[in-house]
Amino acid sequence: MSKAIMVQGTTSDAGKSTLVAGLCRILARQKVNVAPFKPQNMALNSAVTDDGGEIGRAQALQAIAANQSLRIDFNPILLKPSSDKTAQVIVQGKALTTLEAKDFWGKKGLQYKAKAMEAVLDSYERLQQEFDAIIIEGAGSPAEINLREGDIANMGFAEAADCPVIIIADIDKGGVFAHLVGTLELLSKSEQARVKGFVINRFRGEISLLQSGLNWLEQRTGKPVLGILPYLNDLHLDAEDAIPLNSITKTQTKLKVVVLVYPRISNHTDFEPLRLHPDVEFQYVRLTDDPADYPTDVIIFPGTKNVIEDLQALKASKWNDAIQKHLRYGGKVIGICGGYQMLGESISDPHEIETQKGEVDGLGYLPIDTQLQPEKHLKNVKGQLLVGDKTVEVTGYEIHCGASSYTQNCQPAVKLNDADNTQLDGVISNDGQILGTYLHGLFDQPQALATILKWAGFSSNIEFNIEKIREQQLNRIADTIEKYCDMKKINQVMST
Repeated sequence: MSKAIMVQGTTSDAGKSTLVAGLCRILARQKVNVAPFKPQNMALNSAVTDDGGEIGRAQALQAIAANQSLRIDFNPILLKPSSDKTAQVIVQGKALTTLEAKDFWGKKGLQYKAKAMEAVLDSYERLQQEFDAIIIEGAGSPAEINLREGDIANMGFAEAADCPVIIIADIDKGGVFAHLVGTLELLSKSEQARVKGFVINRFRGEISLLQSGLNWLEQRTGKPVLGILPYLNDLHLDAEDAIPLNSITKTQTKLKVVVLVYPRISNHTDFEPLRLHPDVEFQYVRLTDDPADYPTDVIIFPGTKNVIEDLQALKASKWNDAIQKHLRYGGKVIGICGGYQMLGESISDPHEIETQKGEVDGLGYLPIDTQLQPEKHLKNVKGQLLVGDKTVEVTGYEIHCGASSYTQNCQPAVKLNDADNTQLDGVISNDGQILGTYLHGLFDQPQALATILKWAGFSSNIEFNIEKIREQQLNRIADTIEKYCDMKKINQVMST
């Protein structure tokens, strides 16, 4: 039986995902066969697994940290909000149905939660049989009183799996001692006993100034502080869900890129290579932002969990006219997945997968019609990018509910090499200004990124490799945890 530890947080964004990734990397460097695990995740950033399912992007990153290929058991329940009241429920990699939030979280949802717990424990048991260690991530806070009944994400799982827990809190938010003590107080006696210690995250300043508070916390709770992690400036890792709206300071950038942030934007991690590229001035812009404040060379339409609703929001914004003007002046446009669908002639939803609005007109920039379908398309793919004067190899993944068909002859953007046949994907407009594709991860390969930048009007001498940056950042986190946490005690906790 494998050893395990669960990281829960006092709040969302306390640092759970980062701590789990760091612990996975530490153990992987020690040649331990380690796996990440998150019973339930709610996020719009996801990844396609090697076994043909879908998991949260944070668990994909943690799998990379653990040197493991992606699998559905790392995140057996994934909730993808499609509106303020509905979410697509994905169980062990496959989308089941859309449930009203009140039905899922309320009394009517308890039977479903029991079934979800069965799937969670089934996945966990498989991992226990194969791995030497499992690092588990909770969701949000274990002290959400309204979500306690039937909980499968935090203490409900920890009790069922009988695993020890450490709680992490973000001191940068303020009130860290209240967060930790308050969270502990709201747990049951058995859950309190399961908590083996605390980690304080994002500390700035002189540690001696915090010592009296640490002494009080340990005396008040009887739990040890296992580590004080410093605030890490310029830490760049795939976000679980939050959009990094802050700009990165760069000098002498040569290409301006904006990504439209509509209400249900998804998989915005696609654009990390652009956001971090030293020659690219990159910004996320909300639909309520004034286009006049964001002169740009490239406008990107990202993926979306509700393509028709987000398309309607875009049409109602100033960006609708701004895009037409942008193209008239020779600007470039890129559409990925749902953004690609928006650029077409029509989108229909006859099965009411995402909305009850039936069929709507697209923006009409690309010769495709799209119909949303009940079966989600999930696939890791590879092929050639057909942009510019030469083809380059590209890999990525597809994750969408729609099927698009060409309405006239056009130039495809990608040629995919399937095991059985060759498939064409996407469109490059006749004037060469618009590129649309279903392919996520398009910018991750250095050659493909350089080719798209050249298509956009800029040739860079830098071979920018996001995978190398990701590895550097994972090792940086692991080094920090080893330096500032008591790894001997953490290992002892895992062995209990």
